[in-house]
Amino acid sequence: MRAKIFQPARTAMSSGTAKTNGWILEFDKTAARKIDPLMGWTSSSDTRTQIRLSFDTLDEAKEYAERNGVVVTIMQPKKRAQNIRQGGYGENFATNRRGVWTH
Repeated sequence: MRAKIFQPARTAMSSGTAKTNGWILEFDKTAARKIDPLMGWTSSSDTRTQIRLSFDTLDEAKEYAERNGVVVTIMQPKKRAQNIRQGGYGENFATNRRGVWTH
């Protein structure tokens, strides 16, 4: 069995970092997907691709993999710098602006 361990990225819909602190263990695909001729759905006989295991730390995920004989690839996250504005979000609605404010 092969799997990958990674930290999930933030959603594209927000700039928040919720649900990105844990680690995920996901199994690799071992069987190709095929198209059902009647309905047109794609399916696979490999049920391990449906499993996503969550861990609080990277060490917990590695320990689980070693205990169960899973060969893992660890993907380190690419951290980005936080963009902290001087006035914060409230600055958008400030009444003491010195100039004209437009979009």
